[in-house]
Amino acid sequence: MEALRIKLLSGRYGVARLSGGSLIPDWIKGEFISVTLTTDELSVTCLEDCIPDGITCEKGWRVLKILGPLDFALVGILSRISGILAEKQISIFAISTFDTDYILVKNDKTPNAVAALKEEGFVVTGI
Repeated sequence: MEALRIKLLSGRYGVARLSGGSLIPDWIKGEFISVTLTTDELSVTCLEDCIPDGITCEKGWRVLKILGPLDFALVGILSRISGILAEKQISIFAISTFDTDYILVKNDKTPNAVAALKEEGFVVTGI
């Protein structure tokens, strides 16, 4: 099996929380943007510098993109990556799209996360 490839995206990202029923804000920007709406909240992940003051958010995330597209039949990719990082005491925030999985790690943990993934045979670029 070919080694999975992961790309570290440039920039630092934030995860913002807005009230349920909020409109998607026009301030979101970045190579990676995620918007999730539930009845309870609107969560937005985008470049942290775009998030206005006064918005509830958690900043300082880096984005690891698992290069794909990944087939829905593939089993355990997120589990494997999260297990590797958990062993190194690195918390994650995972987001998936139709084709791709993204793992967010805090900026100060990024070098350790990249090293751990490389040790396990992943090819990591963008560093």
